[in-house]
Amino acid sequence: MSRRLTAEFLGTFWLVFTGCGSAVLAAAFPDVGIGLLGVSLAFGLSVLTVAYAFGHLSGGHFNPAVTLGLFLARRTPAGDVVPYVLTQVVAAVAAAAVLLAIASGAPGFDVADGFAANGYGEGSPGGYSLTAALVAEVVLTGFFLLVILGATDRRAPQGFGPLAIGLALTLIHLVSIPVTNTSVNPARSTGPALFAGGPALEQLWLFWLAPLVGGAIAGLAYRFLTGDDGATAAAREGQVVDAAASDAHDAPIDLTAPVDGEVEHRPVP
Repeated sequence: MSRRLTAEFLGTFWLVFTGCGSAVLAAAFPDVGIGLLGVSLAFGLSVLTVAYAFGHLSGGHFNPAVTLGLFLARRTPAGDVVPYVLTQVVAAVAAAAVLLAIASGAPGFDVADGFAANGYGEGSPGGYSLTAALVAEVVLTGFFLLVILGATDRRAPQGFGPLAIGLALTLIHLVSIPVTNTSVNPARSTGPALFAGGPALEQLWLFWLAPLVGGAIAGLAYRFLTGDDGATAAAREGQVVDAAASDAHDAPIDLTAPVDGEVEHRPVP
């Protein structure tokens, strides 16, 4: 567990520091700012790189909504949920603190200007309403989880999961930065909001509620969407590969065997 939590801490830290850092430090840099497209790519690349680096250690969650969705999809045990979520939040706050220390070194910097915080109404880059923000975050987080669950399924092409996940997060940011500054990750929202304060902190509840709802819907829906039967068994968690047949010609796997003290009740293909 200590190694898995360390991997979750490092991955979440990197995602928040580089993703939010691109928005705070580079998005509007004079003459050569990376803009909305650059920030979207930064978030996608951040999760792609840490998914490849740490996914095989912890499952590569880096997001409380992902942890909840994977639990409901029976990909991760119940005992991991609280430790993972707490670690992700602590990592996000630590990343925001480091980012603030760097950003404060520039003349004229004011954390009250936004600090990559999420929001709706006056806190939305495009002035979008609470309802618009709620719908966007639920739908986009739900589809993000469906991509994660599908890309890491043992029936999917192996080795490409992080690439699909990173591209999905890039696409999500391209769509929703004008709406909410894009959360789909309660930990990512919490770190900057704690330092930005004001409306960002007051509106933080939405960026816990909406992503968790979207993740929960996707986690519950995935098994009904794809079924448990197939030529290759579905992944139990993240990128772990040692407990499933590699292709249709391998021997059947007994998926009723205990996993981390729990029992998964799935038919043998």
